[in-house]
Amino acid sequence: MKTFYTPPKILQKMFPSFIWESKVDKILFSFDDGPNPETTETILESLRENNIKAIFFCVGENIAKYPLLVRKIITEGHTIANHSYSHQNITFSSKLKINEQIELCSKAIIGELGDGPKYYRPPHGRFDHRTNKILQKQNLTNVMWSLLTYDYKNDLNIVKFAVQKNLTKKSIIVMHDSNKSKDIIVESINLIVEEADKNGFQIGEPSECLS
Repeated sequence: MKTFYTPPKILQKMFPSFIWESKVDKILFSFDDGPNPETTETILESLRENNIKAIFFCVGENIAKYPLLVRKIITEGHTIANHSYSHQNITFSSKLKINEQIELCSKAIIGELGDGPKYYRPPHGRFDHRTNKILQKQNLTNVMWSLLTYDYKNDLNIVKFAVQKNLTKKSIIVMHDSNKSKDIIVESINLIVEEADKNGFQIGEPSECLS
């Protein structure tokens, strides 16, 4: 079913202030859960070879552990965004705890880069009606996705099926900067680039796809 890969339309209508797909006719690459010493530099090298600029939704704890990787992501022209401080499922948390998780991650980003993030993505893609009000107060925009690749299953055939059946010219693709996907991440990026080229789709940058 398509909803395995793309959030249901009814959910998108319920939360119209969230970004669900690219604002322009260009594909956006996004990577969750990093930075990670096992995968981040490999991903950056692959993006560089394919001339792609992506958005990295980083976990605050990982930012604190691997600040040099955060700076390298920025140096290479990519965008850093908020993915909470410790990657907890916020739907089981109090409003105070949700606010703290988001705020602490933003502070970690500011501590390394000097500027705060503009964008947020909830851990595990989980959110509720409290999320929007909290993000408004923190001046963040929630960026979801329109194509879940399931790269975290570490099976290139699963990624291939997801991409070939569901890639569109406006796809926001979510992948993972983590050990779960490290064995196939380069092949997955190349596969998406090839599929986009085959369909005549362009690949965009965060600044144009999210504006």
